[in-house]
Order: sequence, then structure tokens, then C-alpha cells
Amino acid sequence: MDRPIVLPTRREVFLDSRGEDRALRLSWHHEAGLVVLSLWRDNRCTGTFQLAAEDVPAFVDALVRGLAASGSATAPQRDAG
Repeated sequence: MDRPIVLPTRREVFLDSRGEDRALRLSWHHEAGLVVLSLWRDNRCTGTFQLAAEDVPAFVDALVRGLAASGSATAPQRDAG
């Protein structure tokens, strides 16, 4: 029996600063307890990484610590659209 396809409950897209239609997509899959990070180029997925939801706080902490170490007081603003 085929399993139904479960779409992510929330998705964010971050554009690569190098351009060339590169992007990182973050998709929450609460039913599986995962965050999926996928790399895209020219509307084609080139790789994925599944991060357990329980590991997200440590991941976010690492990003915040890196930002703080850069001397930036706040994160750059991005369009919510």
C-alpha cells in the first residue's frame, strides 16, 4: 500500500548571496519530528539534510553565536513576503 504524501506544514526560502538561482529551503515536517533543509538550483533540488526537531535549538544557537561573534548586534532584516 502506498503511503500518502505529507506536505510540509511550513516552508521558508533563503536566497544564496551568490545568485545563480541558488536557494536553501527549510521545511517543517511536524508529523515526522523533522526539519528538512534542501539545496536548490534552477528550481531543482540538489540535496537534502534532515534535522531532528529536538536538534533545532542547538542549530539555532550555533547560528546566533556565529552572528554574535561577527560583531553584528542584530540579524540582517529580510522580507517577510
